[in-house]
Amino acid sequence: MLRLNNQLVNLFLRKKPEIKTQYLLSISAICIVSGICFLLSSYIGAEVVAFILLVALSVIAMFFEIMPVLLAATLSALIWDYFFLIPRFNFRVGNTEDKIMLSMYFIIAIINGALTFKIREIEKIAREKEEKEQALKLYNDLLNSLSHELRTPIATIVGSTDNLLANNSAITENNKKDLLSEISKASLRLNQQVENLLNTSRLESGFIQAKKEWCDINEIISSAVLRLGEELKNFDTKIHYKEILPLFKIDYILIEQVIYNLMQNATKYAPVESCIEISAYDVEAGLQIIVEDDGKGFPENETEKVFEKFYRLKNSLVGGTGLGLSIAKGFVEAHQGKIYLQNKIPHGAKFTINIPADKYYNP
Repeated sequence: MLRLNNQLVNLFLRKKPEIKTQYLLSISAICIVSGICFLLSSYIGAEVVAFILLVALSVIAMFFEIMPVLLAATLSALIWDYFFLIPRFNFRVGNTEDKIMLSMYFIIAIINGALTFKIREIEKIAREKEEKEQALKLYNDLLNSLSHELRTPIATIVGSTDNLLANNSAITENNKKDLLSEISKASLRLNQQVENLLNTSRLESGFIQAKKEWCDINEIISSAVLRLGEELKNFDTKIHYKEILPLFKIDYILIEQVIYNLMQNATKYAPVESCIEISAYDVEAGLQIIVEDDGKGFPENETEKVFEKFYRLKNSLVGGTGLGLSIAKGFVEAHQGKIYLQNKIPHGAKFTINIPADKYYNP
């Protein structure tokens, strides 16, 4: 709850109202609080009212610029004098003690507002510094990851191409086929990295919109598995779905990419010759897809973070840019769906996707 409140405050601070609106809101807040205190004046004394007004002023100073805050401080002092100090309903102060109280209230109100505003500015500077440091670390991590993920297939393509162009008589036909196969694999890997970057850019810009059509989920799963043919050859791949499933109104390309990314992720973390399973179900709310593997699973404190952009498991020896799962999450959310990660017992990971979708049952 505290984290949510901090996020809401940060969001409000980034999108502050115009200065005229700040003046209006500051005056309104002080007047509303004063009105409530006046209604309760038979139960609370002027000292309590002063404390309540100072609290209201502190809240105003958390969100607005310094000038609206100082105006609110001045207004609160005048209201406190006019409505709550004896004699009421005039600006005359009855005795020396009240004069001192009014003077102290005014000074405290000004200092309170100014200090709260200053503290907020210092926190803002510290927050911006922290965000810059995080952005720099993220940039360095991405750069290092991309350097490896892009350099490796490019080096393979260049090296294999040079060997083919050298017209070396020692290269047999089988060698040429192997080199061409390496070029093909490296090209596909390079294309996948470029697609990930493009999809991430589209998600960031809000460009992704699901183009929903009537689709056969069995066909989508088969297409994703076919694309992963080479990567799945060392795994026991099991596909579970009913032969008779309705057509679902979803985006074929986006859902195929989600399944592809989840299964490719499983090939990276699950041991060779282990089982990777995918299931599709017709549930009441729409479509449910489950992808499971028999790997080590994920640390419990990282299950919520795996869908973050560029995030990779700590102490993981597996390469990658950390974009696959974040893209999967973005594509699912483009369907107003949800994706969840759970660890299996005794080991393994289970990704569950729930997508609200219209259905068409073939007669």
